[in-house]
Amino acid sequence: MTTTTDTQFTASADGTRIAYSRQGTGPAIVCVEGALCHRAMGGAKILTDALKDDFTVYGYDRRGRGESGPGASPYDVQREVEDLAAVLAATGETPFVFAASSGAALALEAARQGVPIRGLVCYEAPFIVDDTHAPNDPALPERFAALAEEGRRGEAVKLFMKTVGAPAPMVALMPLFPVWKSLKAVAHTLPNDFRICIDFEQGRPLPAGHYATVEVPTVVIAGGKSPAYLRNAQAAIADQLPHGRLVTLPGQTHMIRAKATAPVLREAFAQDA
Repeated sequence: MTTTTDTQFTASADGTRIAYSRQGTGPAIVCVEGALCHRAMGGAKILTDALKDDFTVYGYDRRGRGESGPGASPYDVQREVEDLAAVLAATGETPFVFAASSGAALALEAARQGVPIRGLVCYEAPFIVDDTHAPNDPALPERFAALAEEGRRGEAVKLFMKTVGAPAPMVALMPLFPVWKSLKAVAHTLPNDFRICIDFEQGRPLPAGHYATVEVPTVVIAGGKSPAYLRNAQAAIADQLPHGRLVTLPGQTHMIRAKATAPVLREAFAQDA
């Protein structure tokens, strides 16, 4: 029998209320979203229909997004690790995790710290670890924070789009699309995404042994049509993981497509069931 829940809440270590919901039946999969995404607009929404007959898919709103609180203490990446740990614990089991983009970087950090995860699939952590892409400005977290503090959320979204390589005409036209309002609603959390990733976006190799303590079986996904820097970064991550495996999806990009991605999750998590 398929189980669906309305919004529920769990408390993070600092008391912040983190909103989540679940749909499906079977072992738990917790989805960790990337920048500008939340339960209603991200990996959980895209993948639930393809997975819910065999898995219970949990989506949660990272702090400051959707129905989750803004944070009961000043932001630090560790607070988001604690948020994820609280959601994992709320499942009542040791769940699988699917994580995308900056969410993949967050999930890898949680795994590196030993947060209990049954199996992990990461989709394109946005690292720059070689010279195939110019490094990102180390001051990006502060630039996004300043825009957020000034209430210039639209400018923050545009800066994000330029940073990730969106064509200039697309950046100019985005305010005309219905999704613009949803993007602006969570634009104030963009500093958090870059605080998670910026140290690994400087064109330098990953620190030696950075992920050597991750014991979780992990599949690292790269899109076959993604830029070389993203594909190279996923290979570097997988190479460091003691139980890591790289999967390249032909024809795919940084955008998650259920038809291509759900079979990878099914295969990876079936092996770890």
